Amino acid sequence: MIVADTSVLVPFFIPGDRTEQVQKVMRKDSDWIAPRLWRSEFRNVLATQMRVSGLALKMAVQAMTEAEDLLREREFEPSSETVLYLANLSGTTAYDCEFIALAQLFDIPLLTHDQKLISAFPETALAVASWLAS
Repeated sequence: MIVADTSVLVPFFIPGDRTEQVQKVMRKDSDWIAPRLWRSEFRNVLATQMRVSGLALKMAVQAMTEAEDLLREREFEPSSETVLYLANLSGTTAYDCEFIALAQLFDIPLLTHDQKLISAFPETALAVASWLAS
């Protein structure tokens, strides 16, 4: 089981440079979880890609639906106290700390492409390439 952050979820559903890599993650471990916050972050990325990259609305809606199907009953709400503690400790966003808190709660890795998060929480947040190599 892994916590997949938005930087892992997006290329799984929207083809791009990292799609092949995250498909390998799914083949290695298909049990992905995320904090409920993932939905808002994912929607924001899709909306940005529609505006900036010309992603079609139909494709955005399809990606959201498929992501919701993948994470159905695999969404959790980390405690606010833990999230705020981690944000205060690290100087990272509360949004990012929701993913960290969930990974720590389940004692599993958070896979991410966010180098700042990896640096702030090296014991919890792992680069996708590093995790695949292990």
